[in-house]
Amino acid sequence: MLDQDRTLEERAVTVLLSEYDALKAEQRCRIGTRDQLLYAVLTAAAAIAAVTATAARLELLLVLPLAGIVLGWTHLHNDHMITEIGRYVRTRLGPRLHALVDDATDIPMFEWETDHGSDPRRRSRKWLQLAVTLAAFCVPPLAALIIVWAAGPHAPAVLAVSVLEAAALTVLAVQITRYADLAGARQVTR
Repeated sequence: MLDQDRTLEERAVTVLLSEYDALKAEQRCRIGTRDQLLYAVLTAAAAIAAVTATAARLELLLVLPLAGIVLGWTHLHNDHMITEIGRYVRTRLGPRLHALVDDATDIPMFEWETDHGSDPRRRSRKWLQLAVTLAAFCVPPLAALIIVWAAGPHAPAVLAVSVLEAAALTVLAVQITRYADLAGARQVTR
């Protein structure tokens, strides 16, 4: 019976380690996607500005808020899922694996998942990252809206679209700020 229990524990450990590997692979993929979205929004802003200048039609700048909203929301979603994967590993997967490895209970599981969050500079990095994220996904679209509004009278449809985009940008900025995890260093429990 003891050998059978040991085999079941070993299988469970293998399954949990496979889950960890799959989660870390997804996390790496999402990190890559999230980081590329910063380049995508900057490229979109430059392209939209160039087309607007070439066509000499300021209302084309209204494409920039749409791009910022779509890319920003995708960035936010990926960033949130990256955080959730880390939280799941720290709070669920690690403890389950630790409980199965009964002969090594003093060995912390997945230390990186907890230690990097207790860095004393984490809070300032989080504030700076929030500023960069807002600057990349919200400021250029907002600037485009201000330029369009300042340019003078527009058709009601242009104004309606711009107001809707301003509202959506506000929602995006609020959500980015809410999910920024600015509380500072997490309390690490082991």
